[in-house]
Amino acid sequence: MNTVLVIALILAMAATLFALVRGIISFLQTTKEELNAPEGSGPGPSRLKQNKMMMNRVLFQAAAIIIVAILLLAKGNG
Repeated sequence: MNTVLVIALILAMAATLFALVRGIISFLQTTKEELNAPEGSGPGPSRLKQNKMMMNRVLFQAAAIIIVAILLLAKGNG
């Protein structure tokens, strides 16, 4: 079981890194027009992608933390 959890932890960490990099790339691709958009025009496509990637990052980080907690509990019991 520990092997499965370690593999899941590695995958969660890789997914976190991927979402972080994608979010940063989306941030860097923000155009000047998007930054100077009028107040009521809503978020641009770049901002929507940034928000989606950063929310994914938070979810993957939470999964990684839960897996670490399970590994620590399993190690403490056995």
